[in-house]
Amino acid sequence: MNKNRLRWACRRGMLELDLILEPFVENFYETLEEADQLRFEVLLESEDQSLFMWLMKRQAPENPDMQRIVQIIHESRPQLG
Repeated sequence: MNKNRLRWACRRGMLELDLILEPFVENFYETLEEADQLRFEVLLESEDQSLFMWLMKRQAPENPDMQRIVQIIHESRPQLG
C-alpha cells in the first residue's frame, strides 16, 4: 500500500487513533520490515473500537501478528511524564 493510502486509512475519525496512527505512518512505517508493514496494513482493517482498546493498552489483540504490530506502535511512541 502506498503512503498516501496509508495516511488516508489512518484517518479514523477518532482523535486518539489519529494521533497515534498518523505519526506512526509518517515516522516509522517505512523503517519496518516488509512483514511488519503488512501486519500494519492488516491492523488498519480492524474496527475502530478494537484499535482503540489495543492502542490505549486496555486490551491485547488475540492474534499474535496483531500483538506484534501493536507492540511496535507502542514502542514507537514517546514516553510522557
